[in-house]
Amino acid sequence: MMNNYFRLALLLSIAFSVTACNKTADHSQMNHDSHLKTVNEQGDKTMGFSHEKTTHHFRLFADGGAIEVTANSPSDTESRDQIRKHLGHIAQMFAGGNFDAPVLTHGKVPPGVSVLQKMQTEVGYTFADIENGGRVRIKTDNPEALAAVHEFLRFQITDHQTGDSTEITKE
Repeated sequence: MMNNYFRLALLLSIAFSVTACNKTADHSQMNHDSHLKTVNEQGDKTMGFSHEKTTHHFRLFADGGAIEVTANSPSDTESRDQIRKHLGHIAQMFAGGNFDAPVLTHGKVPPGVSVLQKMQTEVGYTFADIENGGRVRIKTDNPEALAAVHEFLRFQITDHQTGDSTEITKE
């Protein structure tokens, strides 16, 4: 008889644990989804164009990396022009050590920013038009600054969920 009570108690304990784990997973997914929604909404305000009408890519290269944004539709010249305006401004801001835009978008200081600010003379940021959008090319030959660039770009890939490679690739 006692053995049956023990089994029942064990089964109930397992059932409650599974339910609690599922609720934790559901809560974690809700937090993740809520965070992405906030990043997208804040990004739209900060950048001046819709994340739904555009595509972001973050690239890691041996000498730095790139931020690329394009309008999803070639006929969407309004988004294309806003992208170019925003990324041109971003290149200037980053070169001056100002990373307010990513902080506003993500709600926190992205990894790597403090080093990029400290070593701003060691990193170059160049804007260029690309088809349907723009690109900020980031270059450095300083190993510490390079690690910070890669850390910053990997964070962007993860937080924006772009699906871009977090590995260093050829340009």
